[in-house]
Amino acid sequence: MTVVGTHRAYKIVVLISGNGSNLQAIIDQIDAGIIKAEISAVISNRADAFGLKRAEKAGIANEFLDHRAFDSRESFDKELRLRIDKYQPDLLVLAGFMRILTDAFVEHYHGRMINIHPSLLPLYRGLHTHQRALADKQTEHGASVHFVIPELDAGVVIMQGIVPVKPDDTEDTLAQRVHFIEHIIYPKTIKWFADNRLQLIDNHVFMDNEKLKEPIKIDIPL
Repeated sequence: MTVVGTHRAYKIVVLISGNGSNLQAIIDQIDAGIIKAEISAVISNRADAFGLKRAEKAGIANEFLDHRAFDSRESFDKELRLRIDKYQPDLLVLAGFMRILTDAFVEHYHGRMINIHPSLLPLYRGLHTHQRALADKQTEHGASVHFVIPELDAGVVIMQGIVPVKPDDTEDTLAQRVHFIEHIIYPKTIKWFADNRLQLIDNHVFMDNEKLKEPIKIDIPL
């Protein structure tokens, strides 16, 4: 997106490992003028990530950095940080980036790195969230956008999208419903960042300079 007036565009870097459907949702809303920002780069740790093709099609700089080429998590993260910082992003967006990041990396982007997780945190941190929700006979499931901290999936939650769990749901049908809500709440959260409405202060989320008592929630009866 072009710079308006004397203000530079709000810059985003997106990290991916796979299909990039959330990346595509963000690209679409930037192209539509809903999110007033630009994606400066998309970086993947997997060469076969389809999200790299999405970035290329959209004319976005994209890079592949193979974590297997490094002898430690720390050395990979150090190089990844160098790759990211050359773009000087205002916000670092994890969109299906399947790597556990080192504490030093996370602290470097404190307050400006977000992730989307397929559960209603603090429920079901980690993997296999849909399977676990079904096993526990939950009636609601969803996705959470949260700030990233060193502890996995434990950062303060900004926004949640809630979907019903239906009696005949399988992991696949529930996952499809959660993906749908992800594509709504992740771009919306990023829009708020680009509009300078969201901040993290003393581990609390502030929206329009007011501290949120709980995550913003969207409940769609899909």
